[in-house]
Amino acid sequence: MAFHQRAAEYLRGLHDRLCTGIEAADGTAKFREDVWERAGGGGGRSRVMENGAVFEKAGINFSEVFGEFTPEFAKQVPGDGLAFTATGVSWVLHPRNPFVPTVHGNFRFLTHGSKAWFGGGADLTPYYPFREDVVHFHKVWQAVCERHAPAVDYHKMKTDCDQYFHLAHRNEARGVGGIFFDYFDAGGDLEQAFAFVRDAADSFLEAYVPIVERRKDTPYAPEQRAFQEYRRGRYVEFNLIYDRGTLFGLKTNGRTESILMSLPPVVRYVYDWKPEPGSPEAELTDYWLKPRMWAEEA
Repeated sequence: MAFHQRAAEYLRGLHDRLCTGIEAADGTAKFREDVWERAGGGGGRSRVMENGAVFEKAGINFSEVFGEFTPEFAKQVPGDGLAFTATGVSWVLHPRNPFVPTVHGNFRFLTHGSKAWFGGGADLTPYYPFREDVVHFHKVWQAVCERHAPAVDYHKMKTDCDQYFHLAHRNEARGVGGIFFDYFDAGGDLEQAFAFVRDAADSFLEAYVPIVERRKDTPYAPEQRAFQEYRRGRYVEFNLIYDRGTLFGLKTNGRTESILMSLPPVVRYVYDWKPEPGSPEAELTDYWLKPRMWAEEA
């Protein structure tokens, strides 16, 4: 079986498992599915859950597409020629309770002429962080990476995540990070790379669901909900300005509704808003959004 088909088969199954796990974590809502075809080759399945007990909006997509890049875009991607294939699963989960962090993840496999590679990762965006949650999330990814060392370098993937999920126009991190990798082939060993990707993707629910369980019933005030909506604006800014997946989907004529499913349902923009000094809201940017090696903290 060609490597692309093997990756697509695994990712299609991952899509199902993630949806089942997130439905169980929510407890009430179910995903609706849209099956779509892409003009030019391929298609996918988009699943969205809205107005659940925990998740105000959750989107989990699977896609498998192929075709040709434009000559301009082909120059920006490793490889040669114009022909490409891409398959992946991506998700963004927006809880209603501001004490439950938003989370993003994606894992993908691409070919462009003679080049083939994996990309992906997962990152956490809390509004009112708890140390045990942040440390737990990072320790799961550290353990996954260390199971595949030396082909996988945890510190590099963690640092790359901090650098990637950074809003340069605000000089501010989007969240507390996780891991991120792109153009990854484990030094030319796609089997090793694929083993790592499967392990990482299969570990996502372990990294995130315990945090949901701990925080989903935490009481919150309208002011805290308003702060969550304000901070969601940073998510919108990143995804529309910097996110490679968003840009790739739009430049390859993907399904716009699926590409933009990552955006939160309710966002608040307040002109030149400043938090009260010393408040938990100020602490988010003053302390938590400063990159550090969380997995190595007690």
